[in-house]
Amino acid sequence: MERVCNKQYWCDVCDKLFNQNSKLMIHKRTHTGEKPYPCDVCDKSFRRNTHLTVHKRTHTGEKPFPCDVCDKSFIENSKLTTHKRTHTGEKPYPCDVCDKSFRQNGNLIVHRRTHTGEKPYPCDVCDRWFVKNSDLTVHKRSHTGDKPYPCDVCDKSFAQSSTLTVHKRTHTGEKPYPCDVCDRSFISNSDLTCHKRTHTGEKPYPCDICDKSFSQREKPYPCDVCEKWFSGNDQLTKHRRTHTGEKLYPCTICDKSFSQSANLTVHQRTHTGEKPFSCDICDKSFAQSSRLTRHKRTHTGEKSCDVSDKTFSQSLTVHIRMHSCEKP
Repeated sequence: MERVCNKQYWCDVCDKLFNQNSKLMIHKRTHTGEKPYPCDVCDKSFRRNTHLTVHKRTHTGEKPFPCDVCDKSFIENSKLTTHKRTHTGEKPYPCDVCDKSFRQNGNLIVHRRTHTGEKPYPCDVCDRWFVKNSDLTVHKRSHTGDKPYPCDVCDKSFAQSSTLTVHKRTHTGEKPYPCDVCDRSFISNSDLTCHKRTHTGEKPYPCDICDKSFSQREKPYPCDVCEKWFSGNDQLTKHRRTHTGEKLYPCTICDKSFSQSANLTVHQRTHTGEKPFSCDICDKSFAQSSRLTRHKRTHTGEKSCDVSDKTFSQSLTVHIRMHSCEKP
């Protein structure tokens, strides 16, 4: 039974205090796991009716809380409140250990664990622990192979929605992360961060055996045929097909096959005539983003090397001799 003290209601499991019995009843469901409000569209259930109401908007597409600064709308008021801080710059949740501040209290709670080392979410398959429950959820997919985020352009699927977002830019050609030193842009912030080290010379990954440092993390997946190393097992798997000649992706129109689905996607455009990468200066379009990048240099005057893909503002001819060993 719950304890009552001066109209206060205590939870007999964790000792939390509530000013209303109804709030205590809802709280107790966190201990019992009870979720009495099921969605009639999918298989999710919720502890509170209000949570179900918000969830249903993910099915209907309803977003009744518009931002009065930009054109975004949100399914609940709390998300709008948080979003507005992107316009005002307000970060009302400061860390009491370092000088960082956050727009959401939840982000502050997660951040504090970087100071305490707390990782409260264990994987029940391996021995890894995680700072956030969402990180654990994504990690578990490495055991199950679950990839619930499919691309609607090609046949790839991803374990994280953020990875899908980045992947889609390979189809659209969008590169929203520009370098403020040179004119290159990148599809992800991590790619930009890595690129910037070519300007700064920063090498934040030291070897613990010798005194060398590196600009990128380790590449722990070696090819057993050649001397190349890869940062992910999926990259190694794709690379191995260059040795085996395996081509898992056949064209349904002609008799060609490809070792990667991305190459098949590009090839199929030779049949359909699709050219999804348009130049924003002239009216030309291209089947590949790399062709668009090369074309744009005809507008900017930038010169590129066909061998190494380096770019130059001076003599391209002199650079090419480095590859051909040609003497002037």
